[in-house]
Amino acid sequence: MLRRTFVALTAATMIAAPAWAGSMKKDIVDTAAGAGSFETLLAAATAAELVDTLKGDGPFTLFAPTDEAFAALPEGTVETLLMPENKDQLTAILTYHVVPGKVMSTDLSNGMEAETVNGAAVTIMTEGGVKVQDASVVTADIEASNGVIHVIDSVILPPES
Repeated sequence: MLRRTFVALTAATMIAAPAWAGSMKKDIVDTAAGAGSFETLLAAATAAELVDTLKGDGPFTLFAPTDEAFAALPEGTVETLLMPENKDQLTAILTYHVVPGKVMSTDLSNGMEAETVNGAAVTIMTEGGVKVQDASVVTADIEASNGVIHVIDSVILPPES
């Protein structure tokens, strides 16, 4: 089962590689911007004033929800989160998608927990495909100059405090 997951991740990475060519010279933010499918994530990072941090030295691991993942949230959620009065909530959600350090798919094990920049841990499952909380990793190991991006198919929400 683990071998099949690894083979699937390797194949997905090789298929996606041409779209991410040259990303090693770009930081996480510029790599995501160049992909063209993370406009909502980048707008949210800008609203939360996290862009400079994500352009920093790192290394960081970003579990990056696509624009489609944000669109799947209940209607009005993104617009509400982008309001200045909701900056703290937006920051909590976005930092829940970032793990300090560079965690590649080969570093993962079933049931492992990783503490996020938010302070709460995410659980990673590797059986039947890689999942972070309830989000599936659809493209793994997109390297950037200051870390790595794993593309996920939904927005993960931190536990209520």
